[in-house]
Amino acid sequence: MMKSEPKPFDPREERARLIAFYLPQFHPIPENDDWWGKGFTEWANVAKARPNFKGHHQPHLPADLGFYDLRLPEILAAQAGLVRRYGLEGLCFYYYNFGGHRLLETPLDRWIEGGHRGLPFCLCWANESWTQHWDGRTGTTLIAQHYSAESLQQIIRDLCRYLRHPDYIRVAGKPLLLVYRIGELPDPATLAPLWRAACRDEGVGEISLAFVETFDQAVFLARPADIGFDASVEFPPHGTSIPTPPPGRLLNPAFDGVVSDYREIARHYATKPLPGFRRFRCAMPRWDNTPRQQDRPYVFANASPGAFQAWLETLVEQALDQGSGDEKIVFVNAWNEWAEGAHIEPDARFGHGFLEAVRNALDRVYLPGRREP
Repeated sequence: MMKSEPKPFDPREERARLIAFYLPQFHPIPENDDWWGKGFTEWANVAKARPNFKGHHQPHLPADLGFYDLRLPEILAAQAGLVRRYGLEGLCFYYYNFGGHRLLETPLDRWIEGGHRGLPFCLCWANESWTQHWDGRTGTTLIAQHYSAESLQQIIRDLCRYLRHPDYIRVAGKPLLLVYRIGELPDPATLAPLWRAACRDEGVGEISLAFVETFDQAVFLARPADIGFDASVEFPPHGTSIPTPPPGRLLNPAFDGVVSDYREIARHYATKPLPGFRRFRCAMPRWDNTPRQQDRPYVFANASPGAFQAWLETLVEQALDQGSGDEKIVFVNAWNEWAEGAHIEPDARFGHGFLEAVRNALDRVYLPGRREP
């Protein structure tokens, strides 16, 4: 009997799904008007940032879309066009619900209503209290999270209307729902059965639950199955810094931040051992939260589209090798976290460089012969 020839590699049979975290903050809301002043958005922090040392790239200024307002349908349409053009699967919107009090919901609702059919999205419940210090932990509390059974029921029943949407991202047919900080929950193991039962009652069916590896979970990682979850989502740079002296002469005498080399962080994350459970990998294009903490930021120096592309290629290869079916997901942190310096949207320094890195990473993985048996 003749030995059969290996089946030629068909890239359509293997496809990594890149999903970028999306911040719906860039539009005024009454609460921010009260807390920070009329018309406040984080563009105010982005624009006032200044370099702390020679060679420090601040401020990050937007290019194509300008200092946009996410209430405008033309801005959402332009973002959708960029997502499609550069090959991302879709966006993961942060969802803010404080026991029935929704915040920053307008961009998500207008995205769904705006005719962007066929462009997938999913949600991450950003379950942290808002404080004056921007980190959800310190300073005066502006609005607090509450975790009563009644509150959790209200939140999941509101979420169900999004989970039913035909463009909602699914894993094995189940809507993928993320929780940002399980460490804030009094008893994380009680959430999953409550939410799964509510989704069945609401006609959504089974869901795929994942928690994000933020703060404590970036250091002391729980096994998802131990708390009723299906997976975790990596979230650089949480839990990792490799401090190094600032690469240039100090310009800010009050600087007391932490500088790390982006290239070292990328290598660290790209070579992390795999856990014994499903983890969706994640790469960050860059990180620098100087706009929020001018004197005490975390700065990852030497970030570039090329270094980001190399990191992303490694994760895409791993997703294709380790995942099955539509579980081949890689996250990007983030689409538009401008005040944390973590964005792939076009900016004045790199233009479309980070978006091109996304497309190039996918194209290189799928080069003929690269992944043939």
